[in-house]
Amino acid sequence: MTVRDQSQGATPQEIPPAVTGVAHVIAAARYSLGGLQRLMGETAARLELVAGAGTGFLLLVLGASALQLAAFAILFALVLAVEALNTAIEVLTDRISPEWSVQAKHAKDLGSLAVALLIFSNVLCVGGILLSLFG
Repeated sequence: MTVRDQSQGATPQEIPPAVTGVAHVIAAARYSLGGLQRLMGETAARLELVAGAGTGFLLLVLGASALQLAAFAILFALVLAVEALNTAIEVLTDRISPEWSVQAKHAKDLGSLAVALLIFSNVLCVGGILLSLFG
């Protein structure tokens, strides 16, 4: 079975057969790495990665506890996960609605809000950790 990818000029592409077991796990890991590679093409994700790694390193140097570091790491991972979902929303929105529309704007704005709320949560987490260390 073939499908035409209109974004690439209608070149037929084979749909890969379904896999199970260990092959499925390997394929899923490959898809995740592809997603990470695509996400790193986004400036916002690269900036978030640099800020998160730097903040994590700073917290480690300042003597944050293992629990504090774990809480920060979880929230930081969630920022990248939601950034990936936001990017997916943007890609799909651009695909199904290439012209400007209020619905597309709302979809993109809501994805952006989700990322912003998690970044705010990270800032609060880091603030709480710093207060516990120096307050």
